[in-house]
Amino acid sequence: MNTDPDPGPLDSGTDDELLAVFDRQMREYALPDGPGARIERNGDVVRQVGPAPAWNGILWSDLTAANAEAQIAAQVRHFASLGVECEWKLYAHDCPADLGQRLVAAGFEAEPAESLMVARVADLSLDPGLAPGISLHPVTDAAGVHLMAEVHEGAFGGDASRLRERLLAQLAEAPDTLIAVVAMAAGVPVSAARMELYPGTEFAGLWGGGTLPQWRGKGIYRALIAHRARIAAERGCRYLQVDASDQSRPILRRLGFTPLTVTTPYIRRP
Repeated sequence: MNTDPDPGPLDSGTDDELLAVFDRQMREYALPDGPGARIERNGDVVRQVGPAPAWNGILWSDLTAANAEAQIAAQVRHFASLGVECEWKLYAHDCPADLGQRLVAAGFEAEPAESLMVARVADLSLDPGLAPGISLHPVTDAAGVHLMAEVHEGAFGGDASRLRERLLAQLAEAPDTLIAVVAMAAGVPVSAARMELYPGTEFAGLWGGGTLPQWRGKGIYRALIAHRARIAAERGCRYLQVDASDQSRPILRRLGFTPLTVTTPYIRRP
């Protein structure tokens, strides 16, 4: 659980200061990100564990060359005992410098790296500026979740059943932590995205923004950013955070997001 009474205000002016407070609020003293999940501190490691469909993995670590192998082995044993897939969310500034190589040696597989990007909500446009024929619809029930999953599968490929299960649980048990939206064109879902709200922090996270290939280049992704930024402002969030792919990073930079570091998911399957 979060044992820090005050994760600290984010009044930083430099990117390094902003990254340090992101580490503190969103990683070292993170709160569970969904129903059924819990945060555990194990030595110099902070992890989240929970039953499916909860995300299981390492959020933060403060390791050295001397203790890294022992700590990695301990986490491998722990998640193996639970029989779940785990992700070690590694950031480029995490220590030791060869932590990624050590994770691979322990059976983790690296997935594509993403850029951690942050923007001040006050600096963002809050006008969706939708193209003609496009409308945005909030997701508040199972029907909306199914539309989101349909878009996710069309935009990214793969099976979205786990995402569907997680969003349904979140809407049922913690609806105030989730803002989800689907863009429709002539009754067809063409894009979707969500925003996670993190009580006790100054951040909200943008996740899952995807558009069907034939609908890209029409400003829908940008409109979904503005839509969520407006809600973040209404909720008192000061900063938006996103793990950006190579495809979305240029768009986000034009909208006012700043890259702070690179994050790489390392996955270990049972």
